[in-house]
Amino acid sequence: MIIHLDIDSFFVSAHRTLDSTLLGKAVAVGGRSNTSIFDNKSNEKKVLSESNGAFVSSILIKNSKTSKEYYKDENGRIRGIITTSSYEARKHGVKTAMSVNEALMLCPHLIMIPPDYSLYHDLSQKLNKYLYTKTPHVEQSSIDEFYIDLSGYIEDSDIENFAKDLKNEVFEKFKLPISIGIANTKYIAKLATNGAKPDGIKIIQQDEVYDFIKDKAISEFPGIGKGTEKKLLAHGIRRLGQIRDKKALFYSWKKSGIQLYNRVLGLDREKTQTRTSKKSIGIGRTFDPILDRVEINRRLVILCRYLSFLVFKEKVTPQTFFLQISYDYKNKSKDYINTNRLFNETYFKNSILQLFKDIDIHPTHHIVQLNLSVSNFTENKNHSFDLFEYENDKKNLELANKINKLRDKYGIDIIKNATEL
Repeated sequence: MIIHLDIDSFFVSAHRTLDSTLLGKAVAVGGRSNTSIFDNKSNEKKVLSESNGAFVSSILIKNSKTSKEYYKDENGRIRGIITTSSYEARKHGVKTAMSVNEALMLCPHLIMIPPDYSLYHDLSQKLNKYLYTKTPHVEQSSIDEFYIDLSGYIEDSDIENFAKDLKNEVFEKFKLPISIGIANTKYIAKLATNGAKPDGIKIIQQDEVYDFIKDKAISEFPGIGKGTEKKLLAHGIRRLGQIRDKKALFYSWKKSGIQLYNRVLGLDREKTQTRTSKKSIGIGRTFDPILDRVEINRRLVILCRYLSFLVFKEKVTPQTFFLQISYDYKNKSKDYINTNRLFNETYFKNSILQLFKDIDIHPTHHIVQLNLSVSNFTENKNHSFDLFEYENDKKNLELANKINKLRDKYGIDIIKNATEL
């Protein structure tokens, strides 16, 4: 069988491992996005996290002082959103993605804490290593979620006791409360975890799957997003139990439909997968609305510099560049380009600036968020790059590598692009 392990209110729980006075209180992590990377006057040293990983921001701010009301801007306005809330806070209606202002109105005694991604990733890494002492078949699906395939290691009759012991050991070693779902398949195990929260264990045997899912809304199933939900609603499917009698419909949708049908009914046999490397690297920031496109371009150049440094540290060569613009009033524009060039900071910066120019479909609207990512990694020695640009790219890459070595030693802001100033 497969168990799905989820750390309850992970970011809040992580802070509670350092401060026991937060136990039993309404606590939330979140607030304003850190935009100090855009501030030329900032003296904060930005470095790469020593525990760099796939699930959290790799750029950390050192020596940053935080006030009690850090979520207020220079004009005293409450800004930012809730990232994670404790179950005590949720009883008052505080939810993820809610504005901090609304959360404080619902729960005036709410304790707000700024994110500490280094702490979260350190705990996540330690838990990951610990789980590997139990079995080699561990899949980390997010910073606070893990699948463990116990087939061939633990008898089904002993699974519940194993889960109880695991829960107790994790709390004893890491002070982290976890919930565990157990089933024959990954997706039903994850769904079971939702029923086990908080701090519980729920087992769904194969012959119990239909009774377990039949009355649940389709939106509760992991893997059914907004698009799929809309498609199912168009066919009158509102509950997971209705899917069983719609086999012909789902099979007519070919691979994606067949896959979803089997997942919902617990018929799939998808195995846990050990993550060996990142599939993409990204960076983004949310900020107060900006109309000035010159300033937006300056911020894009800064984000390109930071992302180029992360690419340098990961020793990869991405061939796909992605950009997403978020405007006020929740409008978005996004696109990507595929390239056959040797990656270097200059080429990447110019490509992103041109991509922004191409997809800025609302030039009279304010922009509130920029997100960049790179993916489709290739190995230099096994790839044929653009012959006409290769020598020039190679020289730019050599220069960029020398610069990034200095950034690695003295901080990412030690050398900047002239256009940033």
